[in-house]
Amino acid sequence: MKILFVGDIFGSAGRRIVREHLGHVRQSHQVDLTVINGENAAGGFGITPGLAEEIFDLGADVITTGNHVWDKKELIEYLKSAPAHSHERARRVLRPANLQTGLPGYGVYEGVIEQGPNQGLSYAVINLMGRVYMNATNDPFHGADRILAEIAQASGAKVIVVDFHAEATSEKVAMGWHLDGRVTAVLGTHTHIPTADERVLPGGTAYQTDVGMSGPYDSVIGVEKELVLNRFLTGMPGKFEAATGNPKMCAALVSCDPATGKAHRIQRIMLGE
Repeated sequence: MKILFVGDIFGSAGRRIVREHLGHVRQSHQVDLTVINGENAAGGFGITPGLAEEIFDLGADVITTGNHVWDKKELIEYLKSAPAHSHERARRVLRPANLQTGLPGYGVYEGVIEQGPNQGLSYAVINLMGRVYMNATNDPFHGADRILAEIAQASGAKVIVVDFHAEATSEKVAMGWHLDGRVTAVLGTHTHIPTADERVLPGGTAYQTDVGMSGPYDSVIGVEKELVLNRFLTGMPGKFEAATGNPKMCAALVSCDPATGKAHRIQRIMLGE
């Protein structure tokens, strides 16, 4: 079974480069499940319902987010519109599962592969957010334990993908070891720089500290570099704007045993214009 995870879409440049490459990558690698982090799709800050629909149209099965999930207020009603047990598109847009209780949306989606040789196979996607240098999150480690117990009772899915949206590399590495052998993949997002540490851990979990953003690399993690430089050089505040130059799509391709959910390969992908 093949899983494609696409790193944080950042602004219009990110949407454009994903639109250019997603179809042929999915086809050439015979991808069964496509997960995309879309939290920066709207000008680098948040995602709108319309952009979520656009990403689904490109081939995403599930969209994950992170700390910018509430930046576009119209997303709140979109998340509320889908019942907990539905498979509507709005239900397949996730926010971090370990946010404060009672917030709109859900942090876990359990579905089935809709076509291909693995049609009907159950899978789960979990969206978690770190606590180191991040705000308003509950413990992601105990949260992951609780969620895995719930998945085992509900769908019993063996193929489980975790988007761990976190700042500190140490926290991400720790989560990889914490979940090794219990999930198919732990893939980091948020820092927008792809790391070269992709590996399959001893228990059969594919791991990468950060998949990298799908967006403009002639920038400072997606933002116009002059604006960021000015803040570093002067200390003066200023409005950040999404850059557009040199867009690349960053992704991770994970191969696993569909019966056990154990990964046996992970490959980094970076494609430009």
